Amino acid sequence: MSTPVRIDLPGHRAPAVGFEAPFDMLDACHERVQRMLRLLARLQERLQTSGWDPHVASAAQDVMRYFDEAAPRHHEDEERHVFPPLLSGKDEALCETVQRLRQDHRDMEAAWSQAREVLAALRQAPPVGWTGLDPLAQAALDGFSSLYARHLEDEDGLVYPAAQALLNPRDLQAMSADMMRRRGLTPS
Repeated sequence: MSTPVRIDLPGHRAPAVGFEAPFDMLDACHERVQRMLRLLARLQERLQTSGWDPHVASAAQDVMRYFDEAAPRHHEDEERHVFPPLLSGKDEALCETVQRLRQDHRDMEAAWSQAREVLAALRQAPPVGWTGLDPLAQAALDGFSSLYARHLEDEDGLVYPAAQALLNPRDLQAMSADMMRRRGLTPS
């Protein structure tokens, strides 16, 4: 009997940031998104090289948990607090980027629905004779993952710095309080 190979990502460090620094929290969320996308890629590699096993099921559950729970809240944070001040500005190129990012959120939601179906199926042992993901299932996972690359790059490199430059300390405090309140936490 072979030793199970772990699919987790060694060396991951979960940032210890709080909502008191909302952009640090948004950055930490992006790190978690990237971690979950790497886990999804490792899950797909494992299916190709070793087939299904309980580690695949566990990884599928972890990816589902993150994109079901945390990712929608993160997108709402951006839609409520990061994008509006940029859209009210005069920088047309930045406004176009923000509009595309808003569309990305809708596209990611639709792509997640398809990817989630694949992952939900992977939580269970496949039927006897299963030979791996079919091309449509593989495309659903790949398509979902690929939507995030440019999106994260534009937010981290352009949109977050531009929004931070526009928001004053009172705006950041209100952003922090709203993010906490929507998660059932008490603002300090």
